[in-house]
Amino acid sequence: MTTTKRFDLNDGSDVLLREVGLTGTRILQSFAFDNTRGHLFTVQLIDGGLRLPGETRTYTGAERDANGDLCLTRLDLAGRILGVMYLRGFGHGVQIGVESTNSGSFLWTETKAIQVTNADGTVDGWGSRLARFKFANGTILTPDSPALTQYSLESGVDRTTVALDPVHSRLTVRCRVSGAFRYRLYDLAAFKSGGRTTLADVAQPADLQPGYTDVFQGFATFGSYLYLLAGSQYGANGSVSPDGNTFITTVDWNTGTVVQQELTRAGYSLPYREPEGMAIQVPDPANPQAARLCSGFGSVTSATDSRKKASIYYKDLLV
Repeated sequence: MTTTKRFDLNDGSDVLLREVGLTGTRILQSFAFDNTRGHLFTVQLIDGGLRLPGETRTYTGAERDANGDLCLTRLDLAGRILGVMYLRGFGHGVQIGVESTNSGSFLWTETKAIQVTNADGTVDGWGSRLARFKFANGTILTPDSPALTQYSLESGVDRTTVALDPVHSRLTVRCRVSGAFRYRLYDLAAFKSGGRTTLADVAQPADLQPGYTDVFQGFATFGSYLYLLAGSQYGANGSVSPDGNTFITTVDWNTGTVVQQELTRAGYSLPYREPEGMAIQVPDPANPQAARLCSGFGSVTSATDSRKKASIYYKDLLV
């Protein structure tokens, strides 16, 4: 693979959006951009107690987690909500992608959730396949809805999540293979047509948070480099304000080696501050190389109000 420039993780972080409200009250899980239309898409787990049309009862937040029920929100770049969809039985929402086409914004997500019991006894739904579907405001989808296309990897691969490189037209899959997480890079058009020949296939590095227990939070790809986000909210896993324990790690797709890893203090003054998701933004589609590496953060409304807010910070220095 041809080597491209990479984002300098020592570059200071700038704010794109700070403390915007999403649909419902739960924390941001991940996000992605339709750069052509200037839209931002976010996913959260659905609030407990919300009964959707067609449901025969209300579900608790824990049940929504176990089912893998997600809320997908479309916003403009000022943070104004433009629409919402609900995805029942899709997964945990660790990462999503957006493919911008002439006919609309197509979301790439995990789907067909399988329940996984965590060490603390809680249960989460994680996707076993990938899905592609057009954003349609007010729609409720399930994995079997005719509005989406499902994509599978080989047998035995699970916990599949996806991100898109909008500049180089590539798709990255994070998946668990024989109990270990790997990242696989594909040509987007070839993947959609059924091709599964990888452009690269690398293991997740062993230490994403030096000195802490790794808490993975998102990934993005730009050119020949993969970017990984890991960290905890203040008060967990040794994370304290203002430095926190959120790290960004850069991996070379050509070699699978870590080429840079840095602590980020972006959004350090946010109350609670939990890293959530990554994405590539292209502010000017006519100048695709002037891209931004964006990291998301969830926070609370205030010390006495636990309703979650979302913030996005970016780095844009390529070296």
